[in-house]
Amino acid sequence: MSGMPPLAQWLALDWLMVVVAGWLALGAAGVVALRNFPVVSRVLFPLGGLLGLAAFGIGAAAVSGAAQVVILPIGLPSLPFHFQLDSLNAFFIMVTGAASAGISVFAAGYFRRGEGTPPGLLCFEYHVFLASMVLVMLADDAYSFMVMWETMALSSFFLVTANHRIPEVRSAGYLYLVMAHVGAIAILLCFGVLQANTGDYTFANMRMQALDPLWGSVGFLLALLGFGAKAGILPLHVWLPEAHPAAPSPVSAMMSGVMLNVAIYGMLRVSLDLLQVHLWWWGGVLLAVGLATALFGVVFASVQTDMKRLLAYSSIENMGLLFVGMGLTLIFSAYDMKPMAALALTATLYQVASHACFKSLLFLGTGSVLHATAERNLGKLGGLIRTMPWVAWLMLLAVLTGAGLPPLGGFVAEWLLLQSFLFTPDLPVPLLTMLIPVVAAVIALVAALAGYTMVKFFGVIFLGQPREEKLAHAHDAGSWERAGMLWLVAGCLALGMLPTQFIQLIDPVTRQLVTAGLGAQVSASGWLLAPNSVEQASYGPLVFLLCILGSFALAYLLVRGLYHGRMRHAPPWACGFPWGTARMQDTAEGFGQPIRQIFEPFFRMNRELPTPFDDKPRYRVTVEDPSWRWLYLPVAQSANWIARLVGLLQQGRISVYLLYSFVTLVVTLLLVMR
Repeated sequence: MSGMPPLAQWLALDWLMVVVAGWLALGAAGVVALRNFPVVSRVLFPLGGLLGLAAFGIGAAAVSGAAQVVILPIGLPSLPFHFQLDSLNAFFIMVTGAASAGISVFAAGYFRRGEGTPPGLLCFEYHVFLASMVLVMLADDAYSFMVMWETMALSSFFLVTANHRIPEVRSAGYLYLVMAHVGAIAILLCFGVLQANTGDYTFANMRMQALDPLWGSVGFLLALLGFGAKAGILPLHVWLPEAHPAAPSPVSAMMSGVMLNVAIYGMLRVSLDLLQVHLWWWGGVLLAVGLATALFGVVFASVQTDMKRLLAYSSIENMGLLFVGMGLTLIFSAYDMKPMAALALTATLYQVASHACFKSLLFLGTGSVLHATAERNLGKLGGLIRTMPWVAWLMLLAVLTGAGLPPLGGFVAEWLLLQSFLFTPDLPVPLLTMLIPVVAAVIALVAALAGYTMVKFFGVIFLGQPREEKLAHAHDAGSWERAGMLWLVAGCLALGMLPTQFIQLIDPVTRQLVTAGLGAQVSASGWLLAPNSVEQASYGPLVFLLCILGSFALAYLLVRGLYHGRMRHAPPWACGFPWGTARMQDTAEGFGQPIRQIFEPFFRMNRELPTPFDDKPRYRVTVEDPSWRWLYLPVAQSANWIARLVGLLQQGRISVYLLYSFVTLVVTLLLVMR
């Protein structure tokens, strides 16, 4: 102990290791207090939130600091664990800490007795999951990266299957585990390519390898497969709409708002840091995959009738937008257009932070609704703004952020991305300059459909009349849940109102990856956000906020002046029909019907229509993902056929097995003799 430096001399990386150790200690304490619900929920989870807040502060302080490296004497004798803290992973750790702080505090009031896994075991899995995600980002060699990646996958699998007594939950968990390991194999092969047969698997060695375009492309495509499977890009997305609804809501929030960002981190680390060669068509591949994923995700989100499944497809859409941003960054980097690459990368990082806040908040809000009503089906909800006002107003801010409306963080991220597309005519490839405007138009369509989906989500749940009698007894969120959600709302507001300050904060990240940044440019424009120049485009969040507040004030004064403050309650106008009921208001199916009609080739739909002979009204439309029929079912059938074929070898007779051994020996001898 005498050789240890004083606490004042500890580096940010040292403190992050303390935070990780604290999470692991909380997990161990959860195992000790296995069924002591008050200790787990009221002590351990809030302490986990405090550690998340510490990770947020350490990450924010380290974004602009110098790189820090530590080698731990654990692992294999010749493969110790290397960890490094630089601007890139400091930013992602900052986002992880901020989101996990709100989710952990919410979880303190969310979990109930008797819900599947014992609370202490759930606490253990939860905090191991958190610690492993941070260690994945800190890993500086392939061995430690893969160990932490597998720890993250296994701990999240057990969290997804917390209610393992339900067959659908078990199926969703196994599907997630299979896809996670498919991606892990691809990432492992990617690292094998990047180390270039040197036997040194540290990231520092990989950065020094000058791979030719062929092997560089192989490594890039393997990274796309591996990290794309974790991010849920098309067609590797099938686990996401199954696992998110199956998991408890705080776990869904952690997976969607935080874990998916780990895949984005991995893709940025490989493509812009470890690979020294950059080809423009890599960005074209990311653009195409991201665009298809975003459009697919938002179209399927708009027709969902399950709250959590809708948000899962919305996460697929947001991951698609992030891949579009990374693709544009790679294209600009390949042609040495550094300022434009910095703009596209800034838009991507802004979307990472915004998505972590608003999507985590949306999943937490659905958890409160689920606890209050025991319903996930949108067709059985409605009017909850009366009985759950806290949740309704907080969810409204999350919905506005997800819809990309000013002056919130979602608008800034999408506006910066569209600004990146405006400068693509300067690219030297005519094909790109011709196709990029089409891509920008599709991005605008995706943004419009995302707003449509958010309107449906909020309106069907909280507005109108309750569609079930039990909704009248729904209760609002508790104090712990409100505190966690308020923290995430603060993140949405801060990202919307302080874009210049946030861009200056992440400027070291863009300088590390593309050797350029927007910090000096945005600081020179004052209170306006101008990524290039004020004459070309600028955005003032304060102006929007003042206009919105002024409009509300004007409406209030007009009502007070013209109607003298009188208020009367009346039933909603229904074209003169006086006996309106909840059955006559728009449903989730009805709201999504125009999208189903327009994009019908995307879907496989099963309709159950009413007949004149039905005793009760019935109408049901089931939308299926065509990926199952086109890709996954043929693969499963082929695997079953091969398994049955191999199974023919198992006759259960010792004489047959001896014959197999004899034939193998003879064939081996013949091959050796040749």
